[in-house]
Amino acid sequence: MNKDEENKGTQRQDGTIVYSSETEGKRGIIFPSPIFGPIHSRRLGVSLGINLLPGDGKVCSFDCIYCECGYNKSFPPHQKFPTRTAVRQALQAKLQEMKEQGPKPDVITFAGNGEPTMHPRFADIIDDVIQLRNEYFPKAKISVLSNATRIFRQDVFDALLKVDNNILKIDTINPDYIRLVDRPISTQYNIEKIIHRMAEFQGKCIVQTMFMRGTHKGKDVSNVSDEFVLPWLEAIQLIRPSEVMIYTIDRTTPSPLLEKATPAELDNIGDRVQSLGIPCQVSY
Repeated sequence: MNKDEENKGTQRQDGTIVYSSETEGKRGIIFPSPIFGPIHSRRLGVSLGINLLPGDGKVCSFDCIYCECGYNKSFPPHQKFPTRTAVRQALQAKLQEMKEQGPKPDVITFAGNGEPTMHPRFADIIDDVIQLRNEYFPKAKISVLSNATRIFRQDVFDALLKVDNNILKIDTINPDYIRLVDRPISTQYNIEKIIHRMAEFQGKCIVQTMFMRGTHKGKDVSNVSDEFVLPWLEAIQLIRPSEVMIYTIDRTTPSPLLEKATPAELDNIGDRVQSLGIPCQVSY
């Protein structure tokens, strides 16, 4: 692939643009905004995506080395956030199309090019989506995939309580690992405060965790050993979520030397979660 092709990316039929540099750098997937899919999710089924971020780049409060959307610096957006009206109109049109032509969605998922709760009208848009879901596909679940950095905002917290699947990320409670792998943008990020705030959902949340192996910039990024798993399990006990989702790498990552956790490792961790009396979904 030459440099022009690498910078331009390849557009799929669904509108997503795939960048596949062979070296660390411009590797990732940029989703259309505000609606994309439906796609088949390993964890959620037939998922219609809502991307509240700009459709030409990435906006996130993390900069994870494994993010399928790539590094923040590789995809600076030039477009603005989609408006509340634009999201509502696009979603209504897509739901009408799916009602007439299929497929029927299992879930409507807030995901896309970064952190959905960063949209300034996030709480209002949640209300709109609930209304449209009830009108078109009342059995479909509404899910939000979030890194939990904005849950201290009361409007965000309250909005997340309204959805069916409030899916919040904790990859570890080790601050050094968080700085190496999740790379929060804010220097004020505090995992202990995040955990205690998540506990305030009183079980109305799902914890999602990425387990993996490999290296990044010469440093080991495996988090499948007891050094990482045991403190994480203590956090799970404190939060008492309705469910835990654990998974591993499934797509190209911006950091090129990351590796999948093995099925045996994931199953072992999943069994330990279930021994706490908490359901655990494992995706390989």
